[in-house]
Amino acid sequence: MNFYTSMKKKAVYVLVAGILAISAASLIPNNVVATTAIASVDAHQKAYQTLMSFYKPSLKGQFPNFHNFTIGSTSHKTVINTIGKAYSPATDADGFDVYHAEMGHPGYAINYKLDKIREMRYLGTNVERQTNLGGISTRMLIQHWGAPKDSVLIKSGEMVQKKITYIRGNYKLEFIFNGTCGTGLDHVNLVKKNG
Repeated sequence: MNFYTSMKKKAVYVLVAGILAISAASLIPNNVVATTAIASVDAHQKAYQTLMSFYKPSLKGQFPNFHNFTIGSTSHKTVINTIGKAYSPATDADGFDVYHAEMGHPGYAINYKLDKIREMRYLGTNVERQTNLGGISTRMLIQHWGAPKDSVLIKSGEMVQKKITYIRGNYKLEFIFNGTCGTGLDHVNLVKKNG
């Protein structure tokens, strides 16, 4: 009799353990979906914050959090003294000194004319790009900034890019998207409006 009672108890334990295991397993996908949804919302929010961070500084010819470097007034020497020499220096007058993105910090490219900054490019971050430039779309841009001053396609060989331009005071802020679908923001240019 004890043998059968013992077997019944084991059977009940196995059955209960199986039910608990199945119940726990059914919860995992819901948690994964919830975590993914939260991460997606967080990435979207961070991309929005990145977009909005350009709004006011661009009126002064500056990028956000970039040492107050200003189009037309900051010298090449000041840039080098502040952030060092570029990892990829310009090779001609139309070239850019490129400062690569590192450790979550964005990359930049700077072009000079007569020793003053003529154009700056914000290249974004390489890690978690969707929380930075990669999460900014033309839809987000127009939704929060309104209609652009200009929108053109740029073709270079096989590559097609879409340039969306906003006038910010005496400056132009140009959002350069890879392709024509309005996603995949590659970089942001800042130049003088009449320059």
